[in-house]
Amino acid sequence: MQLFKRNVSPHELILFAVEMMVICAAMVVAIRLHGPSGTWPWQILPAAALCQLCLYYNDVYDLTLVQSGRELLVRLVQAAGAASIILGVLYLAVPSIAVQGLPFVQSLAILLVAIPAGRALFTHIARTSLLVDQVLIVGTGQAPREVARELQTRDDPAYHVVGYVDDAPEPRATLGSLPVLGGTRDLGALIERHNIRWIVADLRVHRSRTLIDALVRAKLSGTRVEDAATAYERLTGKILLEALRPSALLLADGFRVSRGRRAIKRVADIALSLGMIVVAAPVIALTALAVWLFCGRREVLYRQERVGQHGRPFTLYKFRSMRIDAEAAGPVWARQKDDRVTPIGRVIRLTRLDELPQLWNVLRGDMSFVGPRPERPVFVEPLSKQIPFYDLRHAVKPGITGWAQVRYRYADSIESANEKLRYDLYYIKHLSAVFDLTIVVDTVKIILFQRGSQ
Repeated sequence: MQLFKRNVSPHELILFAVEMMVICAAMVVAIRLHGPSGTWPWQILPAAALCQLCLYYNDVYDLTLVQSGRELLVRLVQAAGAASIILGVLYLAVPSIAVQGLPFVQSLAILLVAIPAGRALFTHIARTSLLVDQVLIVGTGQAPREVARELQTRDDPAYHVVGYVDDAPEPRATLGSLPVLGGTRDLGALIERHNIRWIVADLRVHRSRTLIDALVRAKLSGTRVEDAATAYERLTGKILLEALRPSALLLADGFRVSRGRRAIKRVADIALSLGMIVVAAPVIALTALAVWLFCGRREVLYRQERVGQHGRPFTLYKFRSMRIDAEAAGPVWARQKDDRVTPIGRVIRLTRLDELPQLWNVLRGDMSFVGPRPERPVFVEPLSKQIPFYDLRHAVKPGITGWAQVRYRYADSIESANEKLRYDLYYIKHLSAVFDLTIVVDTVKIILFQRGSQ
């Protein structure tokens, strides 16, 4: 299912809800162990919510990452430590919401036992046939194969791919690690035999009357039927460019940014950038001083031409993080462990402090707070020629952060630029205020854990 424009496994959603109740219950139990107290629900809920936020930031609910008891325990300890520090500071600032004494420490101890035990029980139950959706893939083109690969790679216990259905003139027994179970005429029997709950069909290629009739009957009987390209988009949070057609851009519900939505986004950009400039003013001043001192008292701000909305160029501002002669031999892609980066530049890149001057770009209207990252004109021209639909990313204002930034690394080649475009187009298709907010939340996580920086 989708939540805030991103795919959420049913198992992840169940875990999140159950463990929220476990956290609250652990705090109540710890408090009751000490007899009557003056602690009220409105004191427990903020602490519980913060604990769960720390669990989320430590990827405890990403079932593709947490696949062992040891990994879960390490992430739980990290989350508990972070929650303790943050709550300690919060309780000093607002004593009235504090859960006093040992109960909070004891509740954390209970959680370190209860959550792993609950996860072990849940994993056992989740892999039973009652909670697993049997998936049948109709078609063997690129889109259905990508969906099958995605489901197998993530090893999500909520889904089990049974195999393919294909009408190829020369049928094969297997495709990759999955069997080809038969043709479209066998679809009804296969659904019944394997108790299929989800059918992913390549409807852009396979549209025979036999197939459509079988899919309609399956849907009417309660089986979920989904187009392969749509399923891929929902599962991965990116668009399959190879399956994207001009008709989809014209007729789909997405790729439409109304005037009202643009106005709301602009108001939010101004409010957020002004607020951040005020709050971060001391950090901005200290960063500027550090760059000035450690870069030989040279120019602190770095100005660079970028391509903005509708292809219009603008000047982007950043704190200087590279040597003055970084491009003496001409423009080059940013790359991992770039030796042109200065020591202080490496620090401000890891913490994303080098991006703070772009708040001025947001205030001016050159950029938005959330959107595709702006690229340099020298790279845009060749990328537009080599990557289909590349210019579509200029339909909205570029951003300081974006969906591609929180889901993928820096683009340092044609291939990685193509991959980032898949995420950028997904963002443009599903643009909304709620989606922007979730991207900002994920950006904070990336900054805290220093992921994706160069």
